[in-house]
Amino acid sequence: MEILKNMKTVIELLSRCEASKVIAPHIPYSEYVPLDLSISNPTIHHLATAEDYGVFIQKHLEANAGKIAFGGYQEIRNLYQRSRVFKADNSEERNIHIGLDLWINETASVHAALSGTIHSFQNNTALGDYGPTIIIQHDLEGIVFHTLYGHLSEESLNEKQVGDRIAQGEQFANLGLPPINGDYAPHLHFQIIIDMENMVGDYPGVCSSTRLNHYTTNCPDPNLLLKIN
Repeated sequence: MEILKNMKTVIELLSRCEASKVIAPHIPYSEYVPLDLSISNPTIHHLATAEDYGVFIQKHLEANAGKIAFGGYQEIRNLYQRSRVFKADNSEERNIHIGLDLWINETASVHAALSGTIHSFQNNTALGDYGPTIIIQHDLEGIVFHTLYGHLSEESLNEKQVGDRIAQGEQFANLGLPPINGDYAPHLHFQIIIDMENMVGDYPGVCSSTRLNHYTTNCPDPNLLLKIN
């Protein structure tokens, strides 16, 4: 019940915040285009590698005169099946994305959505995982929550300390490239997390259908803060 209460409060607080850009802030939202990577999109069923997805996303951007492709919150995807992080023999498959992805196909600057302090960071090195990851803790009107930034460069973790202050809009990282970024086409995974549930440097960004209600409650739509459309 406490997480549900805090979710409602966080949603209310974020709805009052001005739009925040977390990647390449010189690119206007008018050059963002939606991207469907769900299982219902038949044009991606043949894609397998980071290079495949990179080519597909670049063509999508060019066809729509865009610079950044975005989407993915609560999207059911097949692209995780190559990784035992998400599909192992002894556990339920995780294939529902609970963050928002920003695909740009090149390295780019990453910026804090709001002011806060570094909660934790680590390199999640398994195939298909986040790669280098930084989590920032925020406090708005006494309500604590977190933002997670995944698929960063290894250099982004250098000289970081837990508790370091990060200002809203400050560049604190850069996007990583494959295979360092978990072996994906370059993109930022951005996620809002209310309760970190004692996790450090990592938090699920993809869940199973039976856990969707829990993660939807703990991880509200990141576009509440970004306000892309």
